[in-house]
Amino acid sequence: MTRDEGIDLWALDEVHFQQYGSRCRMWIPPEIKDPVLRHFPGRKSVGYFGAVRLRDGLFVATPEPNKFNAQSFLDFMKKLLDTGSATGRKMVLITDNAKYHHAKLHRQWREEHADRFSLDFLPPYSPDLNPVERVWKLVRRICLHNRYFHTLKEIEKVAETQFLEWSLGSEILRRLCAIT
Repeated sequence: MTRDEGIDLWALDEVHFQQYGSRCRMWIPPEIKDPVLRHFPGRKSVGYFGAVRLRDGLFVATPEPNKFNAQSFLDFMKKLLDTGSATGRKMVLITDNAKYHHAKLHRQWREEHADRFSLDFLPPYSPDLNPVERVWKLVRRICLHNRYFHTLKEIEKVAETQFLEWSLGSEILRRLCAIT
């Protein structure tokens, strides 16, 4: 499929970026007996659907404020089809086997657009085969690593700024996600 000029391969997945504290070591003056170090106390996170076109590194992402489900996945597929169909090539999306990727809710929509759009499912328990996982790791490394964020809005701002930079295509993402 990578050599077929009539097909655009995309890698698609979801991600959560969390705001949390962790253990740390630090020097404290001996006179301070009970230091207070505040960390974010919960499991709050911000989620995104994201897809990268393997041919040129074009990146499309959308936040998911509530929960990943069949309806939110359908909304993302529609956005992705609008973005990627301008080339006239058929879009084939590499994705995992999350239940909502197979949902009956969007089966009819997928069948209606089967000539321009299809899903290609990875084998179960093989997330490392999805190239977009490398993108999530890169975002964590260059945007989120070793920084403290007071609010989830700060995480959103940093991540979405990076996503916007990649929204016109990125040589870095193309090389990172290459399947050759």
